[in-house]
Amino acid sequence: QLQLVESGGGLVQPGGSLRLSCAASRFTLGNYVIGWFRQAPGKEREGVSCIDSSNGYTGYVDSVKGRFTISRDNAKNTVVLQMNSLKPEDTGVYYCAAQKRPPNILLLVNLCVEIGAYNYWGQGTQVTVSS
Repeated sequence: QLQLVESGGGLVQPGGSLRLSCAASRFTLGNYVIGWFRQAPGKEREGVSCIDSSNGYTGYVDSVKGRFTISRDNAKNTVVLQMNSLKPEDTGVYYCAAQKRPPNILLLVNLCVEIGAYNYWGQGTQVTVSS
């Protein structure tokens, strides 16, 4: 069974930074698309970003473009989400998830932050942005 474990959450002031990690076990990240999602209190879970390290594709929702960067650490079989210029509205539980790589790039783009496309989920890590 694939396992994903998130870490790196915490409390940070507005304008600050956090680095989230998603560690994979029992599978190799290179065969999957990894996505980051978040869920604020009282709101639905939403997509944030994804990466397909086999072709270098990365995708972001508009609200985090220019502030968040997703990357992969092959040696550690880990995906990292670097979050800068954090805002109170970034508060929530952050989850990483994995889906089998779609058969073509068009599907990949469309499914990048689509919750239903992901089969495996971590337990989440809390991010709180507050002064």
